[in-house]
Amino acid sequence: MFSAFERMVAFRYLRARRQEGFVSVIAAFSLVGIALGVGTLIVVMSVMNGFREELLDRILGLNGHMMIYAEAEQFTDYDKVAKALGGIPGVLAAAPMIEGQVMATSQRGAGGALVRGLRGADLAKYPLVSASINAGSIKGFETGEGVIIGDRLAGRLGIGVGGLITLISPQGNPTVMGTVPRARAFTVVGTFNVGMYEYDSSFVYMPLELAQLYFKLPGTVSGIEVMTDNPDEIGRYAMAAREAAGIGYRVVDWRQTNSHFFTALQVERNVMFVILALIVLVAAFNIIAGLIMVVKDKGRDIAIMRTMGATRGQVMRIFFMNGAAIGIVGTMVGLGLGVAFALNIDSIKTWLEGLTGTELFAPEVRFLTQLPAKIEAGEVITVVVMALGLSLLATIYPSWRAARLDPVEALRYE
Repeated sequence: MFSAFERMVAFRYLRARRQEGFVSVIAAFSLVGIALGVGTLIVVMSVMNGFREELLDRILGLNGHMMIYAEAEQFTDYDKVAKALGGIPGVLAAAPMIEGQVMATSQRGAGGALVRGLRGADLAKYPLVSASINAGSIKGFETGEGVIIGDRLAGRLGIGVGGLITLISPQGNPTVMGTVPRARAFTVVGTFNVGMYEYDSSFVYMPLELAQLYFKLPGTVSGIEVMTDNPDEIGRYAMAAREAAGIGYRVVDWRQTNSHFFTALQVERNVMFVILALIVLVAAFNIIAGLIMVVKDKGRDIAIMRTMGATRGQVMRIFFMNGAAIGIVGTMVGLGLGVAFALNIDSIKTWLEGLTGTELFAPEVRFLTQLPAKIEAGEVITVVVMALGLSLLATIYPSWRAARLDPVEALRYE
């Protein structure tokens, strides 16, 4: 496609002489701009993908994929419904559950918490929780000896395994002196860390029987939480759950509960892509400006090549190759930097925090305790193709202008 003569001249023009240093600086800035744009896009898209996947795994790992609620005031036949739901192919667990807001206190402090009452056998079916217990064990929970709490909640209250946590319910006990808040102390038999700040700092798991006594819900539950083997197919499972539960029950899946959250993430991801793509676009304009200056500077050379027999097509291909080389090299450098940064982003974050002495990624704000990244090949290919396309388009006008240069006029004004 390109002759040896065209390649030789094109790459010779990339190595500007001393008096042409400004032109080479523009070319260098164009290359760096494209590399930074491509690398930043890959890193940002990877982090956004990692955020979505990690949040989805943790939210669904703790909250289940759908909830079954009774239309009646009390959900008393929960065991029968749970058995029917458990018979649906693909359903991993159907756990009767009680959920309620409380105030958790100790001698060291106090804070809001969410109590979830589950049977020990059902809690063991939540691998994200059972595999994240970092102190104590699930055995004490299964025998009804106490509760399991998030380790950040335990740290804030200053209690550990074997300590007492006092839970105060807003639903008080009526007395002759008025309503008194219901308070009871429970033994902590274990702590867990799932890596999501919101859950590690506020969740309290309580045996179902204790929760029924504490919340005064004998023989009833708040609802049945269902875990499936494929949350992406939750629509099919929700339909089967409605049929299995029968009339008088309401099914709410994870998409209805968290739709606003994941929609916001998707919108943010798309906006970031558009904003960062402008970096590549600016670099492409730098290529145009740099090539136009090269064409103006090399007017005499172009005129001499034309008088020696070079065609307009050859001149156009020379400058096209000159600009394309900047775009291709910049894109490949950006690809390497972006992938390397995304693969090691958590280590880089830790190093920067140690270097600056500041917390760059606060789990209280970002929900997750680690900075996740997931590289998707399709998105990387899209970024690379976009950068190459913009770079090659940027070379067309300056190359055409060089090919249209009149040799007589160029030599006359030299």
